[in-house]
Amino acid sequence: MLHEQEPRRVCHGIPSRAEKLEPGDILNVDVTSEFEGFHGDTSATFFIGEPSAEARHLVSVAEQALAIGIAALHVGRRLGEVGTAIEHFVRRQRCSVVREFGGHGIGRKMHMEPHVPHCAQHLGPRLRAGMALTIEPMVNLGTPDVFCLDDDWTVVTADGRLSAQFEHTVLITESGPEILT
Repeated sequence: MLHEQEPRRVCHGIPSRAEKLEPGDILNVDVTSEFEGFHGDTSATFFIGEPSAEARHLVSVAEQALAIGIAALHVGRRLGEVGTAIEHFVRRQRCSVVREFGGHGIGRKMHMEPHVPHCAQHLGPRLRAGMALTIEPMVNLGTPDVFCLDDDWTVVTADGRLSAQFEHTVLITESGPEILT
């Protein structure tokens, strides 16, 4: 597969002493927790030194996409409306949403049904009070295409452009979404 430039991480990854963070890089930190039998999952993207204008734009779009996804979580709405809202916003910002990965149900296990797409797809099930989900759009500057490296874990952008992500665990309540992380 040909790449315009060196692949950029989207998610996962294995630490390496050979890879050093440099000024201008962006870094996503994903933290999971377990408390009294319940799981939590959250992440944020940070700047290392002074970011480029395009990195600043991308990180802002990813953070806003998370907020838009959370705002779409209301009892009675369809799960697919969340991804549609996120993708429509991201496209207007000249970015793309990774399609191969999404959020998930969360509770007594880290990854549970339903899968939460962050792009426009089928309508899916109706949201109900008591559902706990992660909203975690992965936003790319270039194409939405990604691939997994030979380590079978690290996911990178296919075109070598930057990717950013923000994530929260959210409880759906009758009065609206409640961020738990």
